[in-house]
Amino acid sequence: MSKHGYESGRLNLPFVGICTFGKYRYVEDWDAIKADVAVMGAPYDFGCQWRSGARMGPRAIREASTLFAFGHAGAYDHEDDVTYLDPAKVTIVDIGDADIVHTDTERSHANIEYGVRKILAAGALPVVLGGDHSINIPCINAFDDQEPFHVVQIDAHLDFVDERHGVRYGHGNPMRRAAEKPYVTGLSQIGIRNVSSTAKDGYDDARAMGSDIQSVRQVRKMGVEAMLERIPANTRYYVTIDIDAFDPSIAPGTGTPSHGGFIYYEVLEILAGLTKRGNIIGVDLVEVAPDYDQSGSTSTLAAQLLMNLIGRILHERE
Repeated sequence: MSKHGYESGRLNLPFVGICTFGKYRYVEDWDAIKADVAVMGAPYDFGCQWRSGARMGPRAIREASTLFAFGHAGAYDHEDDVTYLDPAKVTIVDIGDADIVHTDTERSHANIEYGVRKILAAGALPVVLGGDHSINIPCINAFDDQEPFHVVQIDAHLDFVDERHGVRYGHGNPMRRAAEKPYVTGLSQIGIRNVSSTAKDGYDDARAMGSDIQSVRQVRKMGVEAMLERIPANTRYYVTIDIDAFDPSIAPGTGTPSHGGFIYYEVLEILAGLTKRGNIIGVDLVEVAPDYDQSGSTSTLAAQLLMNLIGRILHERE
C-alpha cells in the first residue's frame, strides 16, 4: 500500500487546487486514456420536463468530491477492514466534459456517446456525471458492440415513456430506450414510488419488456439481500443512479424531488452487494441540480456515493 499522502510534502486541502473528480489526474487527450476508471461530465439538461439546472451537476459533484480526496493513500473503511482506491493498485482519471451544443439534443447526445466509446476503447470503466437522465441514452448506445448486460436503475421515477408530443430522448424516456436494445437483457428498477412520471401503460410495457420494478417501501420490507437476489447473478451490470432516488431531506438539489426516498446506506448496501454479485461495466449518476441546495449536501452525497462505489468495484475486480 502507498505511504500516507502527507509524505508527498503537500497538505492538499479540499479547497486547494483544480477541481477534477477526486483530484485525480486530468486527461485532455481522449486517445491517451490509460486508467482503470475514467470519469466524464455530461452537463446536459435540455431533457427536463420541469426544473432545469442539472447542467451544473458535474461541476458541483467534482467540487464536492475534493472533500474525500486530500492527504490519503486510498480510503480505509474500518467496517470492511479494506483500503479502497489505493493509488498503488488503481488508476482513476478525469477526462473533462463532453461538449454540449445548446438546444441541439442530437449533437449533444452524440458527443456524450463519443466520450463513453473512447473510455471503453481504452479498457476503462466509464463513470458519467449528469446532467439530466436523458444522458443515459447515449451512454447505453455506446455499448452496442459490447457483451450483453443487465441495467440496474436507482430512481424515484420509472422513466419508461415511449413518446410524448414527439419527444423520445428526454429524461422521461431513457429506460424505455435501454429496454429496446438487443444487448440489454433486462432491467431492475429500484426505488420507484408515489406519483410517477410514467402512466400505467408504461409500467405494463416495462414488465413485458423484462423489468422488475420495486419501490422504496417494497425494498425496505424485503431487505437488501432479498432485493439483490431478484437481480440476475454472475452477469454484467450497467448502473444508472438518479439522485432523486434519495429522500429530498438529504438530497433536495434535484429538479424532480419525490418524498419517501432512500437514505444513503440503503443504496450503498445495494450497490456494494451488486459488486459482489457480478461485474459493473458502466455507471452514470444524474439529476444533481446544485442551485436548489445551498448547503451542498446533494452534491456531497453524489460524490461520496460514487467514490464508495468505484472503490468497491475495483476492490472486487482485484
